[in-house]
Amino acid sequence: MSTLVAIALTTGILSGIWSWVAVTLGLLSWAGFLGCTAYFACPQGGLKGLGISCCTLLSGVFWAEVIIYGSAAAPALTAVGYLLTAIVAFVMCIQAKNGWLSFVPGTFIGACATFASNSNWQAVLPSLLVGLFFGYAMKNSGLLIARKP
Repeated sequence: MSTLVAIALTTGILSGIWSWVAVTLGLLSWAGFLGCTAYFACPQGGLKGLGISCCTLLSGVFWAEVIIYGSAAAPALTAVGYLLTAIVAFVMCIQAKNGWLSFVPGTFIGACATFASNSNWQAVLPSLLVGLFFGYAMKNSGLLIARKP
């Protein structure tokens, strides 16, 4: 079986299971799929890729909260929110100098999920993280199946 077919098969099966898990546990299924996406998109695979994806997703949630709460502190001055967004976006990129934060798209995925949830980080965080582990399982179980003769 080709690698692509094996990963497609395990991704299909585990996506169905994820959908059930998300509903059963009250998680945001769309945010979980973003967690899956982060693992698949990370250039580093394996456990290290899982760690990097986790760190960047978590940092994105944090930075989104900084923007949300910082902007709310000066609601009459919308320019403060714009300036804060510019500064934080810069930091979200420059933090990639640290190897564990080197996957910039993961940081933006975490931030976007937080914005999309209207700052409901309590729902976004577990959804992203459980989804991330599903992404790891999807890809790596497919790779395992593809290696079997």
